[in-house]
Amino acid sequence: MRALAHSFACAFALCAIMPAAALGRETARISARFTPEHLASATTVSFGFRIAQAAEAPAALLGIEVAYPRTLGFATSGLGVAACSPEALEALGPAACPPDSRMGTGSALVEIQVGPELVEENVALTLFAGPSPDGYLHLLVYASGGFPVIADVLLTGVLLPGRIDIVVPPIPSLPEAPYVAVAQLQLTLGGNLTYYEQVGRRRIAYRPPGVGLPRNCPHGGFQFAARFAFLDGEHASARTSVACPRRG
Repeated sequence: MRALAHSFACAFALCAIMPAAALGRETARISARFTPEHLASATTVSFGFRIAQAAEAPAALLGIEVAYPRTLGFATSGLGVAACSPEALEALGPAACPPDSRMGTGSALVEIQVGPELVEENVALTLFAGPSPDGYLHLLVYASGGFPVIADVLLTGVLLPGRIDIVVPPIPSLPEAPYVAVAQLQLTLGGNLTYYEQVGRRRIAYRPPGVGLPRNCPHGGFQFAARFAFLDGEHASARTSVACPRRG
């Protein structure tokens, strides 16, 4: 995993110095939304990614770097107040994680090369907070597939000031077939979550507030950007914005 993270960082460093015209066969789109849309209020933040590849055998996604406005209150969201063990999550699934470590949900559409055909598979995602060795909030994204590839995969990420980095490990598919390729990915931070707080002898359920929107909207709306790195050395990038919502 350490070597993979190093490759991921090197890939993005290369991407940063390449002009847009030099980008390769992969193209990408990013979308973002707030639910609800009220300034000076807590909200959930959802990201959507779509990847299109010109090659007959699509390349595996290596990682995603998402830039977000620093005025969003990720650090004060109240999400991920407990940590889930990556080892326990991989061995036992989401049931091994404390309720207070759950941070959101998502889904993915992956593509698997089966002979001359490209087969699609829907994958469910669950987001958890992981251990933090450096003071930043670390993410664990648990991906559960069904058919044709029955596998549970753990993606890792870190929430930095103004940036979210997600590392995608190479996912084996069928014997002698290429790695699984990601075509679509949707992640939601926050939502209908239930946390628990111990008050004396009572265990009280509550909902974490969610990501805080600032009182004022930046000119041109909230800007987001994403950069994608692929296992074949290619790169793609995309931008989007969320229009200024009304004040809560």
